[in-house]
Amino acid sequence: MELSRCGVIAVVGRPNVGKSTLMNALVQEHLSITSSKPQTTRHRVLGVVTETVKGTPTQFIFVDTPGFQTKHSNALNKTMNRAVMTALADVHAVLWVVEQGKLTPADTRVLELCPKEVPLIAVVNKVDLLKDKAMVLPFLQKVAALRDFAAVVPLSAESELNLVALKEAISGVLPEQEFFYDEDMLTDRPEKFLAAERIREKLFRLVGDELPYTCTVVIDRFVIEEGRRMIHASILVDRASHKAMIIGKGGEKLKRIASEARQDMERLFDGSVHLETWVKVRGGWADNASVLQTLGYD
Repeated sequence: MELSRCGVIAVVGRPNVGKSTLMNALVQEHLSITSSKPQTTRHRVLGVVTETVKGTPTQFIFVDTPGFQTKHSNALNKTMNRAVMTALADVHAVLWVVEQGKLTPADTRVLELCPKEVPLIAVVNKVDLLKDKAMVLPFLQKVAALRDFAAVVPLSAESELNLVALKEAISGVLPEQEFFYDEDMLTDRPEKFLAAERIREKLFRLVGDELPYTCTVVIDRFVIEEGRRMIHASILVDRASHKAMIIGKGGEKLKRIASEARQDMERLFDGSVHLETWVKVRGGWADNASVLQTLGYD
């Protein structure tokens, strides 16, 4: 029987170190939504990659997690932190992602959460942004001194620099076992979830700095009719003023959000999408645990 390796790998780190960009680069698909704002990722997102690494068939099961929140303690942030802890509970390896040149107390707090008995790989991201390349090595040495890492890998998730080296390092610590999923599997998340995430990504990218944190997206209707996905979505906000900001003058902002989200969905689903969106006021949703549960936050 041919030797194969397979395992679950949690991708963890403080907010905004590039975890979702790294996840997307690893699976070669825009699976996790990204933006320049912290708290973009709110859910556990699983991405599966099956390929041959150094002659060995390998199935990587990556789990992208929210950035671990240390500053705010509302129900939403507590839920996201719980998602991080759950992801770390049953894995075969952990990728601890930090940003080149920036080692903060929030980074070390996440490192402390990583289980000691599981192989841990330090991923030093955004090395392409460093003007003086001579500064990479001292920072790598600083990181390496923090823990007995299985590997310390400098890379750029954005440009995919050194991505092959990271996959080789991960494959080397995964157990020898049969694949968990079919080889063409990409994610365990349904299309309905992925559709909501595409809309939320556009909210993060196209509206003001504070507004995204008081918004979420609910899919009210998702059906396939004659090969076309018919999607109705509601954007929930805290206040009426937020609603006006999202809709924009003459409805132009909402139209752009919906148009860009629809185009992304059509690429991801490889098919035609009809998308209708509404903005609704639902005050206090982010600090109500029972409401969060009904909105799909686990």
